[in-house]
Amino acid sequence: MSVLVTGATGFVGSAVARKLVGRGEKVRVLVRKSSDQRNLEGLEVEAIEGDLRDPASLAGALQGCASLYHVAADYRLWTRNPDELYESNVEGSRNIVLAGLEAGVRRIVYTSSVAVLGINKDTSPADEETPVALHDMIGHYKRSKYLAEEAVRALIAERGAPVVIVNPSTPIGPRDVKPTPTGRLVLEAAGGKMPAYVDTGLNVAHVDDVAEGHLLAFEKGVVGERYVLGGDDMTLKEMLNEVARLAGRRPPRVRLPHTLVMPIAAVAQIWARLFGGEPMATIDGIRMARKKMYFTSQKAKRTLGYRPRPGIEALADAVAWFREQGYLG
Repeated sequence: MSVLVTGATGFVGSAVARKLVGRGEKVRVLVRKSSDQRNLEGLEVEAIEGDLRDPASLAGALQGCASLYHVAADYRLWTRNPDELYESNVEGSRNIVLAGLEAGVRRIVYTSSVAVLGINKDTSPADEETPVALHDMIGHYKRSKYLAEEAVRALIAERGAPVVIVNPSTPIGPRDVKPTPTGRLVLEAAGGKMPAYVDTGLNVAHVDDVAEGHLLAFEKGVVGERYVLGGDDMTLKEMLNEVARLAGRRPPRVRLPHTLVMPIAAVAQIWARLFGGEPMATIDGIRMARKKMYFTSQKAKRTLGYRPRPGIEALADAVAWFREQGYLG
């Protein structure tokens, strides 16, 4: 029997697929016709063309599969058309879980995000039970992921979907080909393009540890439960200082107030809307940066045996990979 991985051309999904192949699993991956498949090069997987937004294309992909890792997500903090986020993240998640039920898969691991969890005002690490509601979600990406997890939970309750939920924090490391918004931050810092910073913080996890956490959730997780897959809490200044050290750059020394950066982000978004490309900063990103997004993985460590490496190793591997692949010029 095979295992299907969605999002395997992406950052976290490709790491999950590599872990599964390394364990001798027969891996099948769902890809769109337009997908950048560089992360699949040299990987022994069966690629099946399909689209989460097209339920009819999913049945064939799941035929003969005993398990499903739904890792795919539209991870953008800004887009010209926010409806795309909801179509992929909410409707796509519902479609693939329903297709998995129809195919009779015995277990599904669904990749949510810490973006849907609550954040403690005193900056102490939040966990799976920290209170949160839809109105706490900043921006369309976070709202779409929150609604996606709610849709999956409804299928667990109403249809008995055998789903275990994982909530990765901020994955960093090799093979971030796109790169992701966080990977772009590391890349720009390594390239000496971030002379200043804002006062915020993230939970930094190595992408390969997050991938290992997915497999642990499949093996030991409880259906209906969710598990934070994180690493170390780090301020943005600490992250940028470490990246600068690794890249041989001078670290940023100017701390910018959020009120100053907000109009810059607004202008950047207007420019991107008029002329294309990605804005260098987004309004939602600055709004999120007002809070330190710190989390604990104690539940995953205690019940799954999750053992993440230090966050600085994730940064080191990311910088090394960007350098090897020519992203740093």
